[in-house]
Amino acid sequence: MKTKEEAKVISIFNHKGGVAKTTIAYNLAWSLTNQKKRVLLVDGDSQCNLTALVLSDNFNDYYEKDETKSHNIKDGVRQAFDAKPEPIKAIECPNHTQNKNLFLIPGHMDLSAYEPQLNLALTTSATLTTLQNLPGAFAELIRLCSEQYSIDYVIIDLNPSLSAINQVLFMSSDAFIVPTNPDPFSIMALKTLKIILPRWKKQATELSNLTKEASYPLPDKKMYFIGEVISRFAVRNAKPAAYYRNKITSIKKEVKEDLVPALQKEGMIKNMQSEFCLTEIKDFGGLQQTATEKGVPIIALTNNDLGQGVVHSTNIVNKDLFVKNFNDIATPLLTRI
Repeated sequence: MKTKEEAKVISIFNHKGGVAKTTIAYNLAWSLTNQKKRVLLVDGDSQCNLTALVLSDNFNDYYEKDETKSHNIKDGVRQAFDAKPEPIKAIECPNHTQNKNLFLIPGHMDLSAYEPQLNLALTTSATLTTLQNLPGAFAELIRLCSEQYSIDYVIIDLNPSLSAINQVLFMSSDAFIVPTNPDPFSIMALKTLKIILPRWKKQATELSNLTKEASYPLPDKKMYFIGEVISRFAVRNAKPAAYYRNKITSIKKEVKEDLVPALQKEGMIKNMQSEFCLTEIKDFGGLQQTATEKGVPIIALTNNDLGQGVVHSTNIVNKDLFVKNFNDIATPLLTRI
């Protein structure tokens, strides 16, 4: 009997805020379930916005009820960080009420409490045995949950920072997508990423070797760059407005001429492409509010959800375009991981 392949882990990461990481993670995950894939979302942001979207009206109850409140990303790795003798186990991952193939490792507002230990582990794990388990603890939780729910793809929504938690979650990824929006700060962020991400890859290779004998070794992942997504811009005459067009061009140039060569040197590009921009997503405006009210991502909205009259017609066009955007993101996953 053929063994099921290990789930592919994809991080959605940019240390710049406001680039629609959570929106992209949620809609991409749903898009993959539309292709008959089983997907596990991981909320790595202490703000728990992704968790709130997935759990919807059940959000508050989840963290208050005894039977569910400990089933989250922080408590899931507590054994490692508290140096307890019992092993990390798969948590019970909530299933989206409207999508049987979408699961979630919920976030936790105090996740950053593990930062000091992780920072120490990332620099001294070679000499302190008790710290060797920490860099690979999150990867172990994700692996166990993926096996428990027969997951095909894991999508991790990282927080907007260069934190130690982001670093180990990124190191646990087979591939990553960089969300951007057309402004000067996204270009600045890309200039930082071309330095930081190759550094993280080198450190991951070292830690993978150093923690081989640990209870939770850091997995040897390739961390391939799938591409960037450019979103949240206004349009004029069906095209990005002039200001945004210039910035979109600058982002694509920065990625192609600076980020990609830096990543390629560290083996973080699987196949060289002529174009790494996965898609351009215009400002989706009121569609997000409607989706939140319905408890689904934008791509799951039905035509009946989209208002009446002229607004209805406009929203249908925008939603259909949004669906195409996410098909454009999902398709390269098969060849760039």
